[in-house]
Amino acid sequence: MKKKVLSVLSLSVALWMNAQEKDSLNQKKIDEVVITGQYMQQSINKSIYKVEVIDAEQIKNMAATNVAEVLNQSLNIQITPDTRSGNSTANIMGLNGDYVKILIDNIPVVGDTGLGSNIDLTKIALSNIERIEIVKGSMGVEYGNGAVAGVINIITKKTSTKKVSVRGSVQEETVRDNYDLKKKGNGRHIQNLNIDYNISNEWFASINFNHNQFMGYEGESKGYKYFGQDNQRGYEWNPKDQYDASALLRYTKNKTTFFYKLSYLNENFNFYNPEVSRNPLNDGVGGVSYESRDRKYNTDRWVHQFNIQTNLGHIRYMGDFSYQNQDRKYYDYNYDIPNRAIKSRQDEKSYYKTDVIYSRGMFSNFLDSKVFDFQLGYELDYTNGYAALIAGDFFGEAVKRKIFTYSNFLSAEWNVSDKLSLRPGVRLSLSENFNDQYNYSLSARYKTSENSNLRAIIGSANRFPKYDELYTYFVNLNHDVQGNPDLNPEKGFSAGLFWNQNFSVDNGWKIAYGVDALYLDVRDRIEMVVVKQPSTYKYMNLNTYKNLLFSANVDFRKDQFALSLRGSVNGTSVSMNELTSSSPTDFQYLVQAGASATYKLKNTDTNFALYYKFTGPDRIYVSDGASGFRLGKVDSFHMMDFIVSQPFWNKHFEISAGVKNIFDVTRLNSTAVAGSAHTAANGFVNLYYGRSYFARLMFQF
Repeated sequence: MKKKVLSVLSLSVALWMNAQEKDSLNQKKIDEVVITGQYMQQSINKSIYKVEVIDAEQIKNMAATNVAEVLNQSLNIQITPDTRSGNSTANIMGLNGDYVKILIDNIPVVGDTGLGSNIDLTKIALSNIERIEIVKGSMGVEYGNGAVAGVINIITKKTSTKKVSVRGSVQEETVRDNYDLKKKGNGRHIQNLNIDYNISNEWFASINFNHNQFMGYEGESKGYKYFGQDNQRGYEWNPKDQYDASALLRYTKNKTTFFYKLSYLNENFNFYNPEVSRNPLNDGVGGVSYESRDRKYNTDRWVHQFNIQTNLGHIRYMGDFSYQNQDRKYYDYNYDIPNRAIKSRQDEKSYYKTDVIYSRGMFSNFLDSKVFDFQLGYELDYTNGYAALIAGDFFGEAVKRKIFTYSNFLSAEWNVSDKLSLRPGVRLSLSENFNDQYNYSLSARYKTSENSNLRAIIGSANRFPKYDELYTYFVNLNHDVQGNPDLNPEKGFSAGLFWNQNFSVDNGWKIAYGVDALYLDVRDRIEMVVVKQPSTYKYMNLNTYKNLLFSANVDFRKDQFALSLRGSVNGTSVSMNELTSSSPTDFQYLVQAGASATYKLKNTDTNFALYYKFTGPDRIYVSDGASGFRLGKVDSFHMMDFIVSQPFWNKHFEISAGVKNIFDVTRLNSTAVAGSAHTAANGFVNLYYGRSYFARLMFQF
């Protein structure tokens, strides 16, 4: 294993020392190019894949505070929050964050449970983001493990046109009807600062800082000061406080570009226990104390990334090298509620801890031909860490894990004609823990006219089991829940057809529209199933998952006005198997629709932005004990945001104000939760904390 790592690193360093490459970031219009799944930065119209782009201007107009809020506006991406842990992950085509690969600058992000998957998107700030690229479907050849439902690639800013550039913002938000400017209990408070400096023609440096403080939302609970014994203490949305900072140094000369980026994140998250203990003081006067056992989490994440783009003769090389670590610690403490004092506390321990050495490199342009060429790539991931008992029950002790995965991938690009391009690809992944995995893809782009393209894509991807699926062991008189060390990786396959066209008319309107169809099939799905009545459970490779997605969009633009309309129908079929029954496999359909509109006044540059998204009722089969499976339902809902922005003082300042979640969505009624053998459970999904108002001041010099 060490020889493999050293050989890859040595080859990459040798190429850097002996070669040079063009600066691929020097594009006339950076917002017209994409990098996800490409050999090099490519015009979005010429991209072999269908890539959705959310650019910096759109992100600014949304007044979002993190990546989760931006993606919530996208159709067929649902952000799933966990109010207990504070994490929010992306759901694509009905599959959760385990099946979605999250990248920053083309490398996967470290998270609690591994690399790139199940990433908390609220931990990714927006202050220095250039654009977000989204590709739906299985991308196993290009991005390996976990890229089953799609890839989200977050691209940060690495250039500036000015010698020195300073920009920043202060944003204040209500949390529903709660707000306190002094930050002593209510609201959300965000500040960020970015400084760019062109040191010389070759050297560029930047630093940025972001602080996002969420004071929590009580909802139907009664806050941390409450000491009634009715399980009403605490918050529906627990408070958390995030600080993140990054620094970048970039060098460009002749045909070589490289950059080093250092990023740091710290998050404090408070969990207030709803259970309150009433303890007699035995002081002779009937005194009592009211205590609760609360918990505080502290997350630290460090990311070191080195990227190089260079040439060896005419062979292009792009390499990424990264060391990342994330440590989520916790401690429990006994809190005297009436006296607001900590009576005792445990030592701080790690909850999840992950250290990753990662590298990805691609060699292309071997034949230096515009008709036919190929790309050879490698990827290595050495993950070391553990999950503590608090994250699950693992044989009575923390589970350590060391996973080394090495992959080679090969693809060819054949421009059959001026209109038709083909790209077949294959990947072989070798792992110490699992059998060898093979993934494949075939992409085609046909230029149906000067302004329209038809894309057809098939591909596969695998997902390795997580360690809770492998090692969980929770056995006592009432429970028997076990992992399965013999689990196989899940296998995903997708096929898609995408058509888009744009044109201009004589009266100045620019119109673009597209139609997409995508099919996803996941085999050997890992689920916890009943293997013995009444309460013996085990993770097993039993289920299959199928998803059909049909979507369409049309965009209108003229002068200062832009309007986008979107719609989709998403069908899901799941086969679930238990000891005595199996679920129906008919498709259940989810309808979504969305719209966005922006208009800027010519004389004052006042900008108005409106964002709307409708999600129809969602139906899914759920287990109901001895009665088998039943069809559960989650209610439909509407989301709408409205933002007004006004620049002033020669556009050095801009003030924005608006309202988010106009329809005040909080909980959704849901019957899609498991019940007992005799009753159908009713419940709710805690989706948002309701309507909020905000004001933001931005500045740039």
